[in-house]
Amino acid sequence: MVFIGFHASHEQILPSELLTAVQRAEAAGFDGAMCSDHFAPWNPRQGESGFAFSWLGAALARTEFTIGMVNAPGQRYHPAIAAQAFATLEEMFPGRFWAALGSGEAMNEHITGDPWPPKDVRTQRLGESVDVIRRLLAGEEVTHEGLVTVHRARLWTRPVAPPPLLATAVSPETAAWAASWAEGLATVVQAPDALERVVDAYRSQGGTGPCALQVHVSIAETDAEAYAIAKDQWRNGLISPPLAWDLEQPEDFDAAVGEVDEAKLRQAVLVDADPVSLAERIAELARIGFDRVYLHHVGREQEYFLDAAASGILPRLKENR
Repeated sequence: MVFIGFHASHEQILPSELLTAVQRAEAAGFDGAMCSDHFAPWNPRQGESGFAFSWLGAALARTEFTIGMVNAPGQRYHPAIAAQAFATLEEMFPGRFWAALGSGEAMNEHITGDPWPPKDVRTQRLGESVDVIRRLLAGEEVTHEGLVTVHRARLWTRPVAPPPLLATAVSPETAAWAASWAEGLATVVQAPDALERVVDAYRSQGGTGPCALQVHVSIAETDAEAYAIAKDQWRNGLISPPLAWDLEQPEDFDAAVGEVDEAKLRQAVLVDADPVSLAERIAELARIGFDRVYLHHVGREQEYFLDAAASGILPRLKENR
C-alpha cells in the first residue's frame, strides 16, 4: 500500500498559511506530510522562507499524522544542534517525526560564509554528521574532529526511541552510498528510468526502510492555468544537479533558466486539469518502487489542489493501492 503524503513548501507559503494547509491536508485524506527546510526561496516570485523547525512543532501539535523534513546537517546546522532539534520533536510527538538528511545546497548553506565544498567533501561531511547525530540520539557524550567538530556534546532530553533518519539522493551513486546508513530513501521526481536506477542502487546495496518520492504537480481548472502556475513558481525545476547545488541566490536560478522550455517544464512538473488523470500519472511513478509519494502542488495557493485531492486525486490513488 503506497502512502500518499502532502508536501509543505516553506519557500512559497507563509508558515501561518502552511499550518492551515497541513491541517486541511490531513482532513482531505493524506496519510502524512513532509516539509522543505530552506533559508531562501528558489526564485524571487516564491517569496518566502520560514524556519522549518519552528513550524514543525506547531504543525505536529495541530495534526495527528506523521510529518518529516529534509535537512542538511554540517554547515548551516551543526549536527549537535540538528540532533537536539530532532530529539525534542520526537520526544513531544513520539513516532510522528522523521528527517531525510542530505549534503545541502549552496543557496541555503552559503550564509555561514564558509567555503562551499565539492560534492565528495559534502558527502563525507554528511557521513560524519549522521554518525554524530546517531551517537547523540543514543545517549553518548560525543567528541569528534573532522569535517565537523564536536566537543563533549550530550543530549539531556531524548525520546524513548530515536526518529528515523532517511537519506536524500538524486543519483544512483548517492543512493548506493546511503544504503549503508539510512533508514529509508527520499528522492524527487525525474525521468522514470532515472528513478528506477536510484531505487535499484539503494535496494541492491541492502538499503532498508521506505523509498519516498516527492512529485511536483500543478493543477487548476484548465491546463493553461495549471501550466502558468508551474511556469511562474517552479521554473527552477529546469535546473538540475550539479548546477542546482551550487547557485547561491534566487535570482541566479532565474538567470540560469532563461527562456522556459515548456516541454521540459512539463517533465519536471506534472501539469494537469483533471484530478483522475493526475492520479493515474502519479500511480505510474509510484509503481517504479516507491512506498511513499509526497505531492507538492507548486502554486502558492493550496485550496484548489486540496479540494481536488479530496474529491479526485486521493480516492483514485487509494483505489490503486
